Amino acid sequence: MGSALGRVVAGAVAGVVGTAVMDLVWYGRYRQGGGKDGFVDWEFATSTASFEEASAPGQVGRKLAGAVGIDLPDETAGRTTNVMHWLTGIGYGIGHGLLQHRRGAIAGGAATGAGAFANSYATLGAIGVYEPIWAYSLATLSKDLTAHLAFGIATGLTFRTLSARST
Repeated sequence: MGSALGRVVAGAVAGVVGTAVMDLVWYGRYRQGGGKDGFVDWEFATSTASFEEASAPGQVGRKLAGAVGIDLPDETAGRTTNVMHWLTGIGYGIGHGLLQHRRGAIAGGAATGAGAFANSYATLGAIGVYEPIWAYSLATLSKDLTAHLAFGIATGLTFRTLSARST
């Protein structure tokens, strides 16, 4: 895929697919751990009643809104979480399209996933959404890294497939 615009579009689509794959990994783990919500309710964070309960994407969304003077009410926590989560995946997909497109699908995808993992802990730790990375157990970090690698590899493979179709 030659043009930067083409790589951005393919990267965005690949980021959607990668995010869906990562979510399936996390949902499978949630269900294995005894979670009862159906996939749609879990995916769209319908049971998230407040920002105190919101996962990292929702908390980041609230911080960003607050930085520009918008106070998000608790009833928007689920929607905010979902929007920020998908925008983050799309953003990493675009980054993959622009920066990793010359690498192989697996190697470039793994680099994208590992980069998203590392950036999450660095950025979210710095803004107080996460604890410093050293505060987490190896088991927690391993689960998070493998989910991000699934995201990255799915993103890389999707990007390669889309790129092959456009040539």
